[in-house]
Amino acid sequence: MKMDNCLLTLVFAFLTLGGCLARVVKVSPGPLIRVEGQPVSIRCDVTNYMGPREQDFEWMMTRDATTPRIKIISTFDTSYSHASLSKRVASGDISVVRLKDNEVELKIAEVKSLDAGFYWCQTPSTDSVISGNYEAQVQLIVIPNTLKVSPQTPSPVAPEGSDITLSCDVTRELTQPTYLSVTWSLKKGGTSEEILTFGPQGGVVTGQKYTRRYADGGIRLVPGKNGLFELVISRVTTSDEGIYECNGTEWTHESGGKWIKIVESTKEMGTVAVTPTGQSLSVKASSSYPSSTSQLLSPGDTLELLCSVAADNLPSLALEVTWLADGRELITMELSGVVISNTSSNGVQAKRGEASLERTGAEEYRLAVRGVSVEDAGVYTCRIRAFIEKGGRSAGGGGRWHMAAEKISSPVTVKVSQIKPNFSLTLESVLTPQMTAEPTELACHVTNITHFPLGGRLGVTWEHTTLPGIGDDPQSSHVIGTLDGQGNLLPGATYSDRLKSGVVSLSRVQPNTFKLRFLRTKEIDMGQYFCTVSAWSVSSQGDMAKTTEYQSSPLTVRWDTKRPSLNVVAKRTREAAVGGATFEMSCTVAIENLAEPGYSVLIQSQESVDSDVRTIMTLSPDNVLQHGGATDPIRRDGLVLTKSGPTEFRFRLAGVQLSDRGFYWCDITAWTKQQPGQAWTKAANAESNKLRIDFQENGPSFSINILTDDSTVYPWQTAKMKCLLSVSGSSSRSGTTQTDDLAYEVRWFFTRMRGGGTTTQLASVDRFGIVRKEERNSSSDISVERDDTHAYMLYIHGTQDSDSGEYHCIATPWYLSASTRAWTQAGELTSSRIFLTVRFAVWDSLKLPLLYGVSASIGVGLFSLVLGLVCAQCCCRNTMHTPRSRNKLMDLEMD
Repeated sequence: MKMDNCLLTLVFAFLTLGGCLARVVKVSPGPLIRVEGQPVSIRCDVTNYMGPREQDFEWMMTRDATTPRIKIISTFDTSYSHASLSKRVASGDISVVRLKDNEVELKIAEVKSLDAGFYWCQTPSTDSVISGNYEAQVQLIVIPNTLKVSPQTPSPVAPEGSDITLSCDVTRELTQPTYLSVTWSLKKGGTSEEILTFGPQGGVVTGQKYTRRYADGGIRLVPGKNGLFELVISRVTTSDEGIYECNGTEWTHESGGKWIKIVESTKEMGTVAVTPTGQSLSVKASSSYPSSTSQLLSPGDTLELLCSVAADNLPSLALEVTWLADGRELITMELSGVVISNTSSNGVQAKRGEASLERTGAEEYRLAVRGVSVEDAGVYTCRIRAFIEKGGRSAGGGGRWHMAAEKISSPVTVKVSQIKPNFSLTLESVLTPQMTAEPTELACHVTNITHFPLGGRLGVTWEHTTLPGIGDDPQSSHVIGTLDGQGNLLPGATYSDRLKSGVVSLSRVQPNTFKLRFLRTKEIDMGQYFCTVSAWSVSSQGDMAKTTEYQSSPLTVRWDTKRPSLNVVAKRTREAAVGGATFEMSCTVAIENLAEPGYSVLIQSQESVDSDVRTIMTLSPDNVLQHGGATDPIRRDGLVLTKSGPTEFRFRLAGVQLSDRGFYWCDITAWTKQQPGQAWTKAANAESNKLRIDFQENGPSFSINILTDDSTVYPWQTAKMKCLLSVSGSSSRSGTTQTDDLAYEVRWFFTRMRGGGTTTQLASVDRFGIVRKEERNSSSDISVERDDTHAYMLYIHGTQDSDSGEYHCIATPWYLSASTRAWTQAGELTSSRIFLTVRFAVWDSLKLPLLYGVSASIGVGLFSLVLGLVCAQCCCRNTMHTPRSRNKLMDLEMD
C-alpha cells in the first residue's frame, strides 16, 4: 500500500514538472522598420526545451497573411531554401548565424522591398512531450531610402575671435514613424571628432572636447524650419580650423524603448581656415614728434608717447597694453581697464602719478611721464597682448580668456640731457710682489670731483689684462669684480671663486679710495690693471642709477718669475750595525722662490744601485701617512715617518733585517695651494743623498764542557754528569743574547772501553724539551733534565759494573736571528769525555752478612738463657708449704 502511494506521488510530481517546463521560441519584437538597401538582422532563441543543448532553426516568410509560407534558410538542411531565394542564400545575401546553442540570427545584407512581410522562426521538436510554442512571428516593414543631407558651405576664411555658422538641411519622406538626428564633426588629417549631435529624441550630445565650450555658450544650436539646422561656433581660434562635416541619421523606435539606426548619410560642408590675430595685429609707438623716432627732453619735462593698435578683428579682441622702458615694464593697462604702475628696478614701488596711461581712442593709448630725469632716458616700446574670451567663468570668478597674439612696437628713443659728474683717477701699487704667492695690493684714488649730485655715490670695476705668453689663453681682458653704487659686490666669471673664498678682495677704504688685494698672487695675475669708477645718483623712483664712469690709466704688475728650487739633505741619526737594531735618518728641506709650501715625502730604497726602487712610506701634504707596496704588513708597526720640524722629516726603521740592507733616501715634492679648499699644485721636486744600511750577520759563539762531581761510584749508587754550554757574541738588537732566543739539542753517548771506537747513544733532548731514551742492556736507569739555561744533567740510577766507561755529550745550538727573525741552527758541539768507574768493595760486601750472623748468634743465645730460666722456675719448684718457725733464731738451713 505504501509502495503504491510513493509511485503515485512520483508520477504526479513528474506531470507537474512537465506542465511547468514548456518550450518558448522568441524573435525580435516588431514590427521592424528598415530602409531599403540597408542590412537587416532578426534574432531568434528558444528556451525551456528538452533534448540536446544545440537546437536547430528554420526560417520562413510570407508577404501577407493570406499567402503561403516561403522557406528561407535552415541551420541543418542546406536544401531547405525556396527556389526564389536559393541564389541569394548561396551568395551570402541571406544567411543565418548561430550565436549560441539556442540562439541564431537571420541576416539580410541588403534588404529589398520584396523582403517586406511576416517572418517565422521555427524549431523542430526535441522534447519528449509536446508543450509550449515551437515558432514565433515578426513583421518586417521595408521603406524606401528618402534621407537627404544638404549642407551649406561656410566661409572658407574666418578671423580669429569671430563666429562661424554651420548650416545643414536634413530631410526624409515620412511614411512610417521614423526620427532624424544631425551631427556636426571636425576632420583634421585622418581623424574626425564629433562636435555636437541633435536628436533623435530632441536632446543634445556634445563631443568630449566641446562639452565645457557648449556649456559656456561658445557653441550654440539654432534649429530651423523644414529640416534646416544651424550650429554657431563663437570666438573661433586656430584650433577650430579644418574640414567640417554634417551627418544625418534616420532612427526607428522599437518596442522595448530601443532606438535603432536604420540609415545615415555624411557630407562634407567645406574647409574653414582661421586667420591668427597675430597676422593682422599691428602696433606702432610714436612720440609727440611724428617724424622722429627719438625725443630729447630736459629734466623736469613731461614725456608723451602714443601707442596705436590695428587688427582685422579688433572689436572682438580685448587688449592688454604695457609700456616698457629699456625692456623693463613701466606701466600696464589690464583687460579690465585698470592701470598698474609696475615696480622699479630695485624692487621699490614707483610713485603713482609720475607715469600715467590712458585710452584716447578705440585704437590709441597714451603714456605720460611727468618730471623726467636722466633715469627716464632710454628705449621705450609698446607691447600689446590680444585676448579672446572663451566664455564662462574661471575658477577665480572672472572670465576665461585665450591670448591670441602678442606684438611689440618699434622702439622710440628718449634722451634726457644732464650735466654729468667729472673726476680724475689715480691707480697706484701699495704692495708689489717680488715672487709668486706674495700679496699684491692696488689702490684707486678718485680726485678732482665736480658736479657730483647730492646723495650720489661712487662704484668701481676692476679689470685685468694678462701679459703675452702668461697662462694658457691668449692675451685677454677679464673683469675681476664690481662694487656698484649700493656697495654690492658683483664678481667676474673668472675670479668668482677667488673672491668668494677671500683670496681676492675688493674694498672701499674711503669714500673716494678703492683697493684690490691678492693674498697669494699667481703667475697668471701678472699684467695690466685698470680701475673704472662710476658715479651713481638717486633716480626719481628712489633707486640708484649710473650717470657716468671713467677709466684709469693701466698699471703693470710683474716680477721675475724664478722657478722654485728644492734641496734635500739626508743625515743618519741612528746607525744599524747589527741585525735587529734601529735605523733612523732625517731629511732637511731647503726651498727658494716659493712661499708657504706644503711637502709630500716618499721614503724610497733599493738593494743596489742597479736594482729596482721600492717605496717604503709616503706622507702627503695633508699629513696623510701611507705604506708602500714594498712594506711587509707584519713589520708596519716598526716603521715611523714624522714631520719633526717645518722643513724636517724623520724616518725610523726598527729591527733591521738582512733583507733591509741597501740604500735609503727621501723623495720630497713641494706643493702650493692658492686658497683653502683648492687642490694642491706641484711646484718642485728633489731627492736627497742616499744612506746605506750594511751589516754582517755573524751570530753568537758557543762552547761545551762535561763535568761530574765524582767519577767513581759504587754499585747501586746514582752517578751525575753535567753537560755545560756557554755562549759569547750577540744576535739580538740589544747586544745580548736573550734566553728566549736560544735553544739546544743535547745527546748523551757511552763508550764501554776507554778510547774505544764503539759509541752508544743513551738519551737525547730536542730544542723543544722532549726527552727520548734509548734501549739498554743494563739494569740501571737513566734520566735527563735541564738544570738551567745552558746546563743539562744526566743521571744514572742504580749503577752497575756494566755502566763503567766513557761518557760525552753532543749539543746543537739554535738561536733566533735578529736580522731575519728566523731560528738558525749553529754548528754541532762535542764535549770531552769523562770515565765513570763502578768499584766492587769486599768489606762493604761482607760487613752486612757478618753483622747479620753476629746478631743472629746473640739473639739465639739470649733466647736459650731465657728459655732455660723459665723452665727451671716452672718445672723444678717444691709445691708443699713448710710453716715458718716462730723462734727468734732461724734454722741454719733457712739461713
